[in-house]
Amino acid sequence: MNDLVKIKIEDVDVFYSDFQALKNVNMPINEKEITAFIGPSGCGKSTLLKSLNRMNDLIEGCRVTGKIMLDNIDVYKDMDAVVLRKKVGMVFQKPNPFPMSIYENIAYGPKTHGVSKKSQLDQIVEESLKAAAMWDEVKDRLKKNALGLSGGQQQRLCIARALSVNPQVLLMDEPTSALDPISTMKIEDLVLEIKKNYTIVIVTHNMQQATRISDKTGFFLNGEVVEFDDTERLFSMPRNKKTEDYITGRFG
Repeated sequence: MNDLVKIKIEDVDVFYSDFQALKNVNMPINEKEITAFIGPSGCGKSTLLKSLNRMNDLIEGCRVTGKIMLDNIDVYKDMDAVVLRKKVGMVFQKPNPFPMSIYENIAYGPKTHGVSKKSQLDQIVEESLKAAAMWDEVKDRLKKNALGLSGGQQQRLCIARALSVNPQVLLMDEPTSALDPISTMKIEDLVLEIKKNYTIVIVTHNMQQATRISDKTGFFLNGEVVEFDDTERLFSMPRNKKTEDYITGRFG
């Protein structure tokens, strides 16, 4: 286990206008580990996830107080949002490839960050697709429209696209909820594989998924983190009655 903290969340509150979506969240997210957020719908999991790369900036009336530190730098005070989002990539619930070729989907990010040499872009595209375990499936049809891929392939393409700008952290907001079991398994295998190189934070409604892939789990309820612990311990010996009720299916 790695105890190097990559992201430190300190006393974070998030408001949407007058509504408080998160209350006093404190949590370390360790480098090159998978941290899962679980809890019922509307409990603040995705809100926290989106705060980590300031996607919430795009929501009118959203305010974040407290500190979110990435490598000891305050991401709200001392880091430009564009720089932050290059370091902290995001994969969404529904696959959202751009309506362009498979190649262009991957090359898009590096191009916006100033990579223009074709040989360099070719290399990034190949490496990103290999990292997402789909190079062999698509290497002969890189010029084909990405929307022609299956749902599971589209989601792996979105992971490859997120990796193409060489982030340090990958945020995943229920990345398999729209996928069938076989595609889900491929994504889980992929996430376990890439954790060697990336810090991963995943929001999931699927508790089995959290137990299969994550190192640490945070249980959220009504905007608060009720419990945060090693995944194995949280699921086998929860310290809080509310956590126990949730994971044994007594509510939520």
